[in-house]
Amino acid sequence: MSEPLKIAIAGLGTVGTGTVKLIQENLGLLTLRTGRAISIVAVSARSKKNRDFDMSDITWYDDAVTMAAESDADVVMELIGGSEGIAKEVVETAIAKGRHVITANKALLAHHGAELARKAEEAGVALAYEAAVAGGIPVIKGIREGLAANSFDLVYGILNGTCNFILSNMRETGRDFEEVLFEAQELGYAEAEPSFDVDGIDASHKLSLLASLAFGSEVDFDSVYIEGIRAISSLDIAYADELGYRIKLLGIARKTQDGIDQRVHPCMVPAEQPIALVEGVLNAVVCKGNHVGTSVFEGAGAGGGPTASAVVADLVDIARGTILPTFGIPAAKLEKAVSQPVETREGSYYLRLTVEDRPGVIADIAAILKREKISVKSLLQHESNPGKAVPLVITTQETVELAMIRALESISGLDCVLEKPNMIRIVSL
Repeated sequence: MSEPLKIAIAGLGTVGTGTVKLIQENLGLLTLRTGRAISIVAVSARSKKNRDFDMSDITWYDDAVTMAAESDADVVMELIGGSEGIAKEVVETAIAKGRHVITANKALLAHHGAELARKAEEAGVALAYEAAVAGGIPVIKGIREGLAANSFDLVYGILNGTCNFILSNMRETGRDFEEVLFEAQELGYAEAEPSFDVDGIDASHKLSLLASLAFGSEVDFDSVYIEGIRAISSLDIAYADELGYRIKLLGIARKTQDGIDQRVHPCMVPAEQPIALVEGVLNAVVCKGNHVGTSVFEGAGAGGGPTASAVVADLVDIARGTILPTFGIPAAKLEKAVSQPVETREGSYYLRLTVEDRPGVIADIAAILKREKISVKSLLQHESNPGKAVPLVITTQETVELAMIRALESISGLDCVLEKPNMIRIVSL
């Protein structure tokens, strides 16, 4: 049997603690599967409080960067989080010292992935990140290894369990966003400051990594179009049901002749499509390979156990001696991403307007749509309340998004339109 594989863990939050427990509980099984003993030799966290696992043979470090530099670990797990600061220092220090790195830090890789991948490959060490995308779902391995024979032009999915829980719960209960968000916070599905999740940033970090892996391009987080779910109301959820759709926050990356289109935003998805049926805190990723066709990955996208499972899956690879390029091909061969602006998107749209119920309103709106060459597919107005505010819902045939942007600006300026229009993109993937 080979020498034991020695591990240092930076960060003992939910994921770090879950990882220690998993390794200690399944140590015999991991040894059988890797042919190598695995030993946690060092840990570091913000406080040295009592931990719910055995630390008798583990060296404590007050400073994670010092641990990455000075411990005798073969592998450093960075489970701190954040795109800058100590997390980045830990990873850079570990690589410089010739240690393999496992991280669950999607923000770090979204902002510095190409640079860190180059450094890792130059040092001959792994930079592994299965846990950074879709929690316990083995989507990185699935695309990079299981589907390595394919080229891809589309990858998309539900990449944030908090948003999926909120939208699912709104549909099931008829409640509005703020009320369901509060429940998600009470249940621990959403942070006290939820912007990272509900404004689409977390999903965008993950999408940028999937796009790089699928398309062989440098990570380009700055080119992701980002729109969260705060504007989605219970009215939109109800109208979506009536029209045969469900609303999901999707991350969509598509490779076209004009560049890479990366976007995260609410979508109206036909209710019969598999992605529409993924509910609660679950995640799902769909990719389309040129030979395998469509592959769907679904499962737990967060939580201590599922994420620790993904962390240790990377550890098993390293213990077996499997060291692969971070994004599937050598970092030096990653193409510079050329972004495709969201304004060039062609598709259908849902519009919900709050209008004054009086003669001529629909004619005024129709005139603007006609001017922009936008055809109406359906129009819904259930309420009649002359002189008062009523919702008016319009769905369109396919058009260019730039035309929709111009039309919305003009519609917003009508004196009969009493609130900012809400637009949701209709997708069929």
